[in-house]
Amino acid sequence: MFNPRELVKELQEMRDGGFLSDALLRHAVKAIHSSDSRYDWVGVYLLNDEGDELWLHNYVGSPTEHSKIPVGEGICGLAVAEKANQNIPDVSENEHYIACDPDVESELVVLIRAGDQIFGQLDLDSQEAAAFTDEDEDAIQAVADKLAEQLMAERR
Repeated sequence: MFNPRELVKELQEMRDGGFLSDALLRHAVKAIHSSDSRYDWVGVYLLNDEGDELWLHNYVGSPTEHSKIPVGEGICGLAVAEKANQNIPDVSENEHYIACDPDVESELVVLIRAGDQIFGQLDLDSQEAAAFTDEDEDAIQAVADKLAEQLMAERR
């Protein structure tokens, strides 16, 4: 299972070294993807300035045509609309799921937020059914919280 402590430490060291959110987001996506074989696709979507659309920042995994997702659509858009993480054990049984890869069985979306302000999300897909546990969500949330610190600092 993915342990976030080392990655959160690396992200803090990058922040201390003057790296901006772009570098931190890219590093987090690559590190999460390589940390666990269940994580077949890992990406980060950022909420646009209007707050009505998610834009794909970067990802590791199969190509996707979903570079922009309106808030309220798909699992990613639903997470923002409901202001809540989404752990979907079987995407075939979820009416909101937007298919990217026919082999995806489950999806985890964790918001990158500071208080009520949502900056975006980490999106993970797995080709295993019910791949994501509460522990996975907590681990990814720790990383998302560290990313939110940097995004918040840059927007002040």
